[in-house]
Amino acid sequence: MTLNIKAAIVSLLFFALSLAVWEALNQPPEATEALTEFELLMGGADQEARVPPPSKVAVHAYNELSNPFYDAGPNDKGIGIQLAYSLYRVLTGYFAAALVAIPLGFVIGMSPLMYKALNPFIQVLRPISPLAWMPLALFVIKDSEQSAIFVIFICSIWPMLINTAFGVANVRGDWIRVAQTHELSPIRTAFTVILPAAAPTILTGMRISIGIAWLVIVAAEMLVGGTGIGYYVWNEWNNLDLNSVIFSILMIGIVGMLLDMALSGVSRLVQYEE
Repeated sequence: MTLNIKAAIVSLLFFALSLAVWEALNQPPEATEALTEFELLMGGADQEARVPPPSKVAVHAYNELSNPFYDAGPNDKGIGIQLAYSLYRVLTGYFAAALVAIPLGFVIGMSPLMYKALNPFIQVLRPISPLAWMPLALFVIKDSEQSAIFVIFICSIWPMLINTAFGVANVRGDWIRVAQTHELSPIRTAFTVILPAAAPTILTGMRISIGIAWLVIVAAEMLVGGTGIGYYVWNEWNNLDLNSVIFSILMIGIVGMLLDMALSGVSRLVQYEE
């Protein structure tokens, strides 16, 4: 039995055990006496608030996934539509950041002068929480969706920029000297020697960025509202629908895992052995 099969079996056992414990701990207590009409209106004054068990969440998930793209108005859209809005914002801001971060990272990695000149700006801007930019973005852009995309751009740019610069700066010197010996131009050296050598590090930065972007979009959509999975979570909480809240949390995790797996697969394509 291979290690992957053993790991899969252990994962399934752990998953089943977790569901069983969750189900057992969140069963409604047996009623010992009838509730008064007032207690019923108040939701059961003597009943302890409990998280919905996985059996109820599973039924709710089936109903939601049976029709994920319905649109019954501004505050009633299917989970597929909400995720699509969020993915559009994440990918737009993410690829915009890549268009800036990767070329700039190349410049910083290849030029000690540019590294020393730009490093103070990077060190000041990088630690700022992306959500701290939201009020300024709303004031300047005056559009909630574009402001959310800008926040994704800001949070995505730093891991890609830093990893690109690091990967380019640490390309083996003898490889570059071989390119110089063959009288390759700087542009051709960058594309045929430096880029392939630095690609694994660049993809690592991109993988980190997509994870951060997916985290940030949920919080950003809670602030700006309207559409998206973050707004969906907050709206369902306001409706006191914990089944929907737990279901949406699970969907956020699954989509985040799929995004990470996609970047991981691309990373494996550019791996090389020295």
